Amino acid sequence: MIGYWIIFGGIMLVSMIVQWRFKSKFKKYSEMPLSSGMTGKDIAQKMLNDNGIYDVDIISAEGRLSDHYNPANRTVNLSPEVYNGRSIAAAAVAAHECGHAVQHAKAYSWLQLRSSMVPAVSVASKLVTWVLLIGVIIAAMSTNIWVLAIGVAALAITTLFAFVTLPVEFDASNRALAWLNTNRGIMASSVEHNGAKDALWWAAMTYVVAALSSLVALLYYASMLLGRRD
Repeated sequence: MIGYWIIFGGIMLVSMIVQWRFKSKFKKYSEMPLSSGMTGKDIAQKMLNDNGIYDVDIISAEGRLSDHYNPANRTVNLSPEVYNGRSIAAAAVAAHECGHAVQHAKAYSWLQLRSSMVPAVSVASKLVTWVLLIGVIIAAMSTNIWVLAIGVAALAITTLFAFVTLPVEFDASNRALAWLNTNRGIMASSVEHNGAKDALWWAAMTYVVAALSSLVALLYYASMLLGRRD
């Protein structure tokens, strides 16, 4: 039990550090203008066109760091600072989200798997916290472990989703960086390319830490469940 809390606490500390580094990196590269002067929207449109994708809309979405690709309605949603931004960070994020659109167009298997899991994950994520809490209470007061088992199953689904997300995110970043590297008119200097790579790497690390945190929680509740069965 003590070992779990040490590991969990360590991961939470790493998570806070990673989140802080990601936000500081994003702020840093948001203040570094692109030599091309292109906006995130311009870059997204060019990357889509270069990949022969003409049926995806680029939308300005409310919220900071709210950028995402929605395969359901085929839209690249960019936060205002990325959509209108003319910085290294804006270029990196816009290209990354278009990387997901390219994955969709090319039927990238990990994205297809992730998309197929969304309905189940949506239900599981809404239930997991309360079901686990109620399950732990019931298991402590009786021999009934079924509610706890359902909670562990829901947590397993969300954990699996977190790990399936990793190759999707890393591949989208790789596609973005490869495309930016071939379009020297957008990022003309190594400083710009290295900045984009650095920003996307720290963004990816937030997904890695989230997946590990979910795994540690799953192992904890699973061991509790197996202990009650004994």
